[in-house]
Formats: sequence, structure tokens, C-alpha cells
Amino acid sequence: MDINNLIARVKAILMTPKAEWPVIAAEPATVSDLYKNYIIFLAAIPAVAGFIKGSLIGYGAFGIHYRTPIGAGITGMIVTYALGLALTYVMALIVNALAPTFGGQKDQTQALKAVAYAYTASWVASIGQIVPGLGWLIALAGGIYSIYLLYLGLSPTMKSPTEKAGGYTAVSIIIAIVLSWIIMLIVGGIIGTGAMMGGAFSGTHLGSNSGDVTIDKDSSLGKLDAWSKKMEAAGKQMETAQKSGDADAQGKALGAVMGTALGGGDQVEALAPDVLKPFVPDSLAGLKRTEVSAERNGALGMQVSEARGVYSDGTGKSLDLEISDLGSAKGILALAGWAGAESDKETDHGYDKTYKQDGRIIHEQWDTQSKRGEYSIVLGDRFTVKVSGNADSMDQLKAAVASVNLSGLEALKNQGVKKG
Repeated sequence: MDINNLIARVKAILMTPKAEWPVIAAEPATVSDLYKNYIIFLAAIPAVAGFIKGSLIGYGAFGIHYRTPIGAGITGMIVTYALGLALTYVMALIVNALAPTFGGQKDQTQALKAVAYAYTASWVASIGQIVPGLGWLIALAGGIYSIYLLYLGLSPTMKSPTEKAGGYTAVSIIIAIVLSWIIMLIVGGIIGTGAMMGGAFSGTHLGSNSGDVTIDKDSSLGKLDAWSKKMEAAGKQMETAQKSGDADAQGKALGAVMGTALGGGDQVEALAPDVLKPFVPDSLAGLKRTEVSAERNGALGMQVSEARGVYSDGTGKSLDLEISDLGSAKGILALAGWAGAESDKETDHGYDKTYKQDGRIIHEQWDTQSKRGEYSIVLGDRFTVKVSGNADSMDQLKAAVASVNLSGLEALKNQGVKKG
């Protein structure tokens, strides 16, 4: 591999993408060439940067500072890198499969070009995670620019008409977000990587020959399989809408695809503000409610609702209560539950841990010096209830969450859900 050519390509795709994409599309290449000459180098950046940030620099919040143990950090780096390489190819498969839907031509090598070179901005920007304070902003900018690069590249590589590139990009990115969440959950539970991977794919039974494979529909893999079939159906709906030429039908079909992707295969209407707001009590942990609000936001068929309460005793002690209905994005919470992501980090003056209890995902964060923390719980793979602020102990925050009508909220988990 010529490092000078690699650097030149990175500079060209980032600085002059409109001119570079036709060059890329016309280049003779194979999947193997793309991996050994480009992808294996660029995909290593986020893995290495993550190791530097997690194990060498460390994280901080609420006065707590911690580092991932070197051994776990190295394991996480390797897993991140391997999954990143795999994700690139899976995304190329998806881009290739979607091509006819958006008037393009299927070509697996060209699809890999589109994905790999569009990912360049995100891969390079991942270096920003080691920059204190501004790291998230750099990473966000890289992600947004990668979306723009994909938008520019789909027409030259996949021969999709320019006017259809926007929808093609949107559907591809939504699927990429879902896949990236899966990777984050897996790596987030790196302290138990082997058990986690085994748990994620439990329910798969192999017989005496390779053709004898059954999937338990109630297992994690079974649920993902059902989800994928609903995504396929939504994709066919979009293809029909594209052929009809009806702009309204195309917009609804795009919303259906995005909603199905994030909703775990279902279309979900988030709870209305007046339904969510009553779950914010007048008092919490002995503190009087001084502020309450509720809202529902949505776009392209996706909706999310949130209700919030602020509680204070007038002497500086206060707690914030946030109740969220992820609505159309409830599939993301389901993925977390299926993967069984758990973590436990401790310092001399605090801890941060995520675990499952009675089928619910729970997150605790506490700083013994500032007496500040947060406690959150996931209900019905859809709702989150979080209390944060100053307290006498974590038990007080837990009691505050318990005083909310959790069972009543969880009972609404199927409200507004249209099964795919």
C-alpha cells in the first residue's frame, strides 16, 4: 500500500468530493483491493482513538474520573475494529440491495466504494474523541459530512438518478444508525464480551448438518429476524411508491421505512403530551414541584415525547425528573435489552453502572464527594424515567423514581403501536 496515495485519496474525498466521486466510480477495483488498500487503515482510527480516550485519557462526569482497564481497553479496541470492518461490508450489501428501489444499478464493488469513501469523514473525525470538551462536536461534524459524501457518491457509483439520491441516502443512513447502535451496545458491554455475544445469539439451534438451522422467535436473534422481514416489506412499499411517481406516497413510504427501522419493525405514535404529563407528580422525595412541561416532536413518521419536572426546597437542593417516550425509536431500547448490555465502573469517590433487573435496564451514576447522581430505568422497551440532581444517597434517587407511577406508564407500552 502506497501511503502517499492513501493520504491523497483522503484529502481529495474530503476537500473536493464532487470531482473525486466520478474518479472513484471509474476506477477498476475489487472488494479485496478496497479493503487492503483503504478500509483496513481508515477503519482502525476510531478503534485506536477509542482506546486512547478510554484507557489512557479516561472519562469524567459529576466529578468522577475513570479509565477503562488496559486489558479491557485492548479487547474493546480489537472488537470495535473487527465489527467496524464487518459493518462496512454489511452496509455495502444494504446499499447494493436498495439500488433498484432508487433507480440505480446493483454492483457490490461500487456499493463498497460508496460506503467506504463516504465513511472517510466519520473515520477521520473520530480522532476528535480524544479532544477534551469538543470531541463530540468534531465527531458529530464528521458524521454529518459522511452523510453528505454518501449523498454525492450514490449517483456516480450506483447510477441512481440525482433526484432520488436524497431518499436513497436517508434510508441507508437510518439502517446504518441501527447497525451502529448494535456495535455500541456490544462494545459497551466489553467486560463480558463472550457472554454478551453468546446471549445476543441465544435461541439459535444448529442440527447435525449445516442446513438444519432453527431460530426461536422469542430469542434475540428471532426478534431481529422478524424485524428484518418487516424492513423488507417496508422497502417494497417504498419501491412501489417510487414507481408511482406520487410525491406524497413517496414521503409516506420513506417515513414508514424510517419508523420501521427505529421502531423495531413496528410503526409507533408517541404518547400525546397530555397523556405523559400526569406521570410527573406534584412532589418528589419531599421536594415541591416548581416547573413542569411536556411536548411531542416528530418528523418523517417518527415521534418522541418527553415530560419534565423540576423539584426544589428553595435552599439550593433540587432534582430533575425526565420521562421520555421514545415512540418511533423504541426499537433502539429493545436492541439494548436483547443485547443485554451491562457495565460497572468504580473510582475512589463514585461509580457508574448499567445492569438489568427484573427485565428492566437500569443505569446508576453517583459521586460521593458532590452528593450528586442520577438513576434511570427503562420500561417496556419504550419509556425511560430518570431522576438526577443532589441527594443524600443513591437510595433517595431510587425512591424518587419508585414514587412515579411506573406500572401505569409501562402499561401504556402498546398504545399507539401499529404492528408491522
